[in-house]
Amino acid sequence: MKSIDKIPTSKINRASKMMSTGAKIGVNYLKYYGEKLVGSEEKAKLKLDESNASDIYNSLKSLKGSALKVAQMMSMEKTMLPQAYVEKFSLSQFSVPPLSAALVKKTFKRYFGKDTEELYDEFDFDAVNAASIGQVHQAKKEGKQLAVKIQYPGVAESINSDLAMVKPIAMRMLNIKGKDAERYFKEVEEKLMEETDYALELEQSLAVSEVCKHIPNLLFPKYYPELSNDKVLTMDWMEGIHISTFALGKPSEERANKVGQALWDFYMYQIHVVKKVHADPHPGNFMVSSNDELIAIDFGCMKEVPEEFYTPYFELTKPSILNDPIAFETQLYALEILKKTDTPEQTKFFSSIFKELLSLFALPFYEEEFDFSDPVFFNKIANMAEKYSKDESLRKTDAGRGSKHFIYINRAFFGLYSLMNQLQANRIVVNNYKKLVV
Repeated sequence: MKSIDKIPTSKINRASKMMSTGAKIGVNYLKYYGEKLVGSEEKAKLKLDESNASDIYNSLKSLKGSALKVAQMMSMEKTMLPQAYVEKFSLSQFSVPPLSAALVKKTFKRYFGKDTEELYDEFDFDAVNAASIGQVHQAKKEGKQLAVKIQYPGVAESINSDLAMVKPIAMRMLNIKGKDAERYFKEVEEKLMEETDYALELEQSLAVSEVCKHIPNLLFPKYYPELSNDKVLTMDWMEGIHISTFALGKPSEERANKVGQALWDFYMYQIHVVKKVHADPHPGNFMVSSNDELIAIDFGCMKEVPEEFYTPYFELTKPSILNDPIAFETQLYALEILKKTDTPEQTKFFSSIFKELLSLFALPFYEEEFDFSDPVFFNKIANMAEKYSKDESLRKTDAGRGSKHFIYINRAFFGLYSLMNQLQANRIVVNNYKKLVV
């Protein structure tokens, strides 16, 4: 993939890039109106979505930073986004052009005050992985293979202005009204600020690896504080393949279940015991060793699970609560899904929707073992997503409901379920984490 020699860092330059994209979208709409008049409206709308998704993504990947990160997050919102956007925005997890060698040298010197040769015995300026906020390079020091993550220039400084630019697009796509948008975008902004603080990521990485080191078949890299700061993070180079690559190799049932159980235990232990969870579960953040051990990397996005959210959230996974209308509504109010200002019709409407959603979401928690390879389960999820994406009554209703904590907790669960399905793990002991409590 071709590297890039510069990233727009000023508000004016970044805004200009988005304005030029807006102009392209305007042209796309003009074409859409013309094609709709002379042909199929459905085909014209599909072409519009594909053109808009491509233009928006191409703009965001050149900007990098929080604008691209929001696209990555939105790619997981399969119930509200047209498929063209989901497919294109999903590329933000893997297909991102890296910085050129010249820009890497300049950026590293700016961040560390030293050239790479003053800190490492060897440093490869060609990135091995490029993402939304930073890219990773291989290095060596005293015989050790290292991974060095360098943040893109201007990322932290542009978060606020980037979110202001992408907010109207995200609000329209996700059907969130202005009065409810602020608390959700504030949560996203705070998490993005944390992700650009590599000193915090170092702290979180050390904490997670320490508290979860006893989980079977789970590995973490060693981190090097003396070779890290708020913009550069150095850790051991971990030998393995990305979890998606492992899954594509169609491993045996035994191997898939070994990795899947480690992944499931890791998440359940964090959520139920640590009450703080890795909330960026896309495939690029997990690898598999040659011994089929799960390797967890990148702890920039960690989400606290406050007790006032944790309790009602998991109460709703219990059949006794789901089947008790009064108890069910009580938890929906606690999670801000229902509002005291709702009419009886609105209360009935949203209670019905969330009961259907939660009854499906909670199925793994009803069993001692769960089969994440079951096509029936994931077909139901896909069918429900399609059903609600086409539901005009829902799209006309403000989707800005629920606690702000839903954003990252749901992201963690949806990402986890997706990874478990990719692995085709079919015999996962759901409460195995309880045996691991120390």
